[in-house]
Amino acid sequence: MTTTTSTITPYDRVTELKAFDQTKTGVQGLVDAGIRHVPRIFINQPETIQKASTSIELPVIDLGSTDRASVVEKIRISSENIGLFQVVNHGIPLSVMHETLQGVRRFHEQDVETKKRFYSRDASRPVVYNSNFDLYTSPAANWRDAYFSFMAPSPPKVEELSEVCRDIQIEYSNHMLKLGGLLFRLISEALGLKPNHLGDMECDKGLTFVGHCYPACPQPDLTMGATKHTDDGFLTVLLQDDMGGLQILHQNQWVDVPPTPGALVINIGDLLQASLVLHVILIMEMRLVNELDV
Repeated sequence: MTTTTSTITPYDRVTELKAFDQTKTGVQGLVDAGIRHVPRIFINQPETIQKASTSIELPVIDLGSTDRASVVEKIRISSENIGLFQVVNHGIPLSVMHETLQGVRRFHEQDVETKKRFYSRDASRPVVYNSNFDLYTSPAANWRDAYFSFMAPSPPKVEELSEVCRDIQIEYSNHMLKLGGLLFRLISEALGLKPNHLGDMECDKGLTFVGHCYPACPQPDLTMGATKHTDDGFLTVLLQDDMGGLQILHQNQWVDVPPTPGALVINIGDLLQASLVLHVILIMEMRLVNELDV
């Protein structure tokens, strides 16, 4: 008679999360170590894995057009129907866009010990590098590393930024502030407001630079680079590399958004949506008061 026994290793999620976090090397560190299986902290429930069955071509809006009324109308329709659109002729040279992507890549591929100096969960630091800002609260970690800096209104000192990407990070951020100002003016007009309305609300005063890295995954069917979410700012300006990977929930199905050369993806964020809802409520209340006065 042969007796066999098996031992099931208990899963202490908090301990595994802390062990991963304390390496300060992120997902890239796992890949560099040659792992062949995705750690349990990254595994999503099957129903949360986004399955794209088709692709969608987001509206492309030419910001260089001399027909401003047409540009404003296209932004209004795109914002109402999808919440995203693409812009071209946005004033940012292709060389700057390319070097920005290269700068983000250099940050994530730089010497591990140098990169560790930026690893933190303290969002007040000039540069914060980590894996998953919500590592300890999300149901499953995303297969992603990121670094970010608040570039406006009070940017870090130049020497506080990473040497491998500081110059292009500053240059790209300056372009983004100008583009953001233009977009907020156009969106204001699309709402039937004065061009400076959203600017006067200081929607265009803050800027966060975020550089994501999605390392190659040995079991991509078990995890995701980014789970379902909305962006919590006013506007997100997304610069994709040629690998793509962006998906959006459109008409109750996940669809791929392939990159368009030279274009930037604009996403209407939660704060802007909330501001617009508040504006509509105020307008309705003002109209009601006027009606009562009459």
